[in-house]
Amino acid sequence: MMEVARRDLARMRESAAAWQELRYESTGNGDDANEVARAKVLWALQYDRRPDDLPLLRFLAEQEALCRSNAPFQGIGEEAQLAGFLLAAHGQVEDVWRQHAIKRANFDTWCGYDQEHVFAAGAEATVAYVRASDHPDRDEVLEFLLDRDVDDEDVRAWLESRHEWFPKDPGDEDPLTWVERAKLAGERELARAELDRWALGRSRDISTLNQLRYELADLGEFAEAARTQREALPFADSDWDRAVGWCVLARLERQAGDHHAAWDALRECGAALGAVEDWREVGLGRDFVHELYLLAGVAEAGLAREVFAEAGRQARDVPGLPPVVLDAVAEAEKRCG
Repeated sequence: MMEVARRDLARMRESAAAWQELRYESTGNGDDANEVARAKVLWALQYDRRPDDLPLLRFLAEQEALCRSNAPFQGIGEEAQLAGFLLAAHGQVEDVWRQHAIKRANFDTWCGYDQEHVFAAGAEATVAYVRASDHPDRDEVLEFLLDRDVDDEDVRAWLESRHEWFPKDPGDEDPLTWVERAKLAGERELARAELDRWALGRSRDISTLNQLRYELADLGEFAEAARTQREALPFADSDWDRAVGWCVLARLERQAGDHHAAWDALRECGAALGAVEDWREVGLGRDFVHELYLLAGVAEAGLAREVFAEAGRQARDVPGLPPVVLDAVAEAEKRCG
């Protein structure tokens, strides 16, 4: 994966005309046709930083701002974070506009993209530069800067922490970073190998098991994810946590195709919910009913009818079922005739 990334970066350094391969390009359904290509070049830039790459970094930051502005589910993404940090490390005051464009791209970037990106050239220097500018975004950016209590020491400490977050040596990365990058690049086998490397020798505590279960499910390894979730069940120390754990297990068993195991897990979930006060009034209650109908929609005929009948009994007392549950009801009805 990184060999390809390094080759792509070499082409970008040879000619700015190649940068168009990295531009934000909507596919029409909210995706970005060049997201992976841009990510690979950013990964290569992280581990091979050169002063002459500043124009390329500026272009990439601009494309990430466009991508985040048009992303249907908003979010920040590692690529925007990485592009913003690498640009900030150059400490050029004129990049304040590009950093602010990422910051304001959507609700998630506004909340989660560190404000220090915008101050990266120094707090006082940045305010003075923007104040003297005739840039179209001058007033908006100046208001942003003056509304924040950030000084040069804050920026210095932040840059140090980001250097640790984005190390120069790929060997210093957390294996989970490589898991996510491999998934983005479509290299599932590499993602699984990195996940196994991350899990090797780790304490099988609830934090490790939850992370492992999530990653396995995201890779489509539902049977293994279910086994991991079973291993996590004994850590539940309340009826609420037990109900959540069993509901999660039911979903994974259903996705793995073991419908009887999913049904057993849902009955355990229902038993745990019986000891939870007002469970029908909260989201977990709706999730339980939803999972019952989802299972009824895919299970073999005899089991489907049994689950469907239980889902109907439970649904009568659970108010505010959302449309997604009603869609599952319709599918379950078709399955059960």
